[in-house]
Amino acid sequence: MSAFDPSGVPTGGASGGAPADGAPAGGASAGGASGASAPAAVQSPAPQAPAAALPATPMMPVATRPRGASTSSLVFGIIGILVLGFVFLAVIAYLVLGLGPVAFVICAIVALVPLAVVITAITLIDRWEPEPRPALWFAFLWGAAASVAIALIADFSIQLIVYAASDGLNTTSELWGSVIQAPVVEEGAKAAGILILLLFFRKQFDGPVDGLVYGATIAAGFAFTENILYFGQSLIESGGIGLGFTFVLRGIMSPFAHVMFTACTGVALGFAVRRRNWLAGAGIFVLGLLLAIGLHALWNGSTYLVEGLGGFFLLYLVVQVPLFALAVVFVVLLRRAETRLTRARLQEYAAAGWFSPAEVDMLSTGTGRRQAKTWARTLPPGGSAAMKSFMKHATRLAFVRQRMLVGRSAIGPRHDEAQLLDELLADRAALGAVLQARGV
Repeated sequence: MSAFDPSGVPTGGASGGAPADGAPAGGASAGGASGASAPAAVQSPAPQAPAAALPATPMMPVATRPRGASTSSLVFGIIGILVLGFVFLAVIAYLVLGLGPVAFVICAIVALVPLAVVITAITLIDRWEPEPRPALWFAFLWGAAASVAIALIADFSIQLIVYAASDGLNTTSELWGSVIQAPVVEEGAKAAGILILLLFFRKQFDGPVDGLVYGATIAAGFAFTENILYFGQSLIESGGIGLGFTFVLRGIMSPFAHVMFTACTGVALGFAVRRRNWLAGAGIFVLGLLLAIGLHALWNGSTYLVEGLGGFFLLYLVVQVPLFALAVVFVVLLRRAETRLTRARLQEYAAAGWFSPAEVDMLSTGTGRRQAKTWARTLPPGGSAAMKSFMKHATRLAFVRQRMLVGRSAIGPRHDEAQLLDELLADRAALGAVLQARGV
C-alpha cells in the first residue's frame, strides 16, 4: 500500500494528468510511530481546474449562484419540520382521544420496535451518500403526520359524500376502502411528500437510492402512526392477546410493507431526475406511483382471497415473502450501481489530477473506505474527522458531476463543484496538519 501524504505534489503536475499510483512526492510515510500505513495515497490536486481534462458537458452560462440558494433547503427543512410537528401533535391528540391515554402510550412504545428495525435498514442503505438530516426528519414527519392526516380527511370526506348520495342508507364497503381507497389515497399522499423533498432538496436528490431513502422514510413514519392505531384497536377489542397477534402480523411479519410500496415511487422519481427530458421523467414517476398503488392494493386485497389463519400464512409465504426478497435484491443492485457511478465520476477527476488511482479505489469501495477509516483512527485528534469529511466531499463531488452530465441544472452544479473542490483541498490540508502534528 502507498503512504498517506496529503501534502504531496501530484505526479501529474500542472499538466493536469492523473497522479501516479504510489507514494506521493517526498516519500513521507504515514506510518509514523504507530506503524499504521494508509490504505491509499492521498495527494494534493493538480493546480489545473478539472474541467479542462473532464469529458465534455453541456455548455452552461457563467453566472453566480444567488447567496440565499445555499441555505434555502435548510430554512425550508426547519420550517417544514416545525409545521409538521404541529400536525403530528394534532394526529397524536386524535389517537389519544380515540384510544385513550393508557392504550396510546402502550401501543406507541410497541410501535417503536418495527420502526427501529425499518430506520436501521434505511440507515444502512443510506450509508454511501447520506441524505441531510433536515430532509430525513421532514420525510419522517410527512409520513407520520401529513400523510396520515390526508388519509383520515379523505376517508371522512368519502364516507360523508357516499352517505349523502345514498340518503344515509349505504356506506362504502370494507373491500373498497382497503383495496381501492387506501392504496390510492395513502400512496398519493406519501408521493406528494417525495415531490416536495425533490423541490426543496433538489441538490441532494441525485438518483434512485436517494428516492428510495426518502420514500422509505416517509413510509416508516406513516407505518409508525398506523401501527399505533391498529395496535390500539386490537388492545381495546381483544386485550393483550389481540395486541400480541397484531404485533406479530404487522411488526414482525410485515414491517417493511409500506416501505416497499412507497419506495417504488421514490426510486422512480430518482430515475426520473436523471433524465434530461422532463416529460419522460414525469412518465417514469407516474409508473412508479402506479406500481406502488398496485402493490399496496395487492397486499391489502390478498387477505380477501384466503380463508382462515392457515390460508393467510400460505399466501404470506407464496406472495409476500417473494416480494420482499425481490425488493432486497433490487436494493443491493441499486447500491452497487451507486458505487460504480462514484468510481466512474471520480476517475474523470483523477484524469485531471485531483485524485490518484489509489484514492479512487479507496473512495469507491466499501472495503477501501473501512480501511481508510480504521487507519485514520490511529491518527492524532482530528484525523478521523478529516478522513470522513474527505470521503463525504469526494462522494458528493461524484454525484454533482453526474448532475452536470445529465444537464439537470445550468448553474448550480458548477458552483457546487467548485465549492466541493475547495472543501477537498481543506480536507487534505487538515489531514496534512494532523500528520505533521504526529511528527511524520
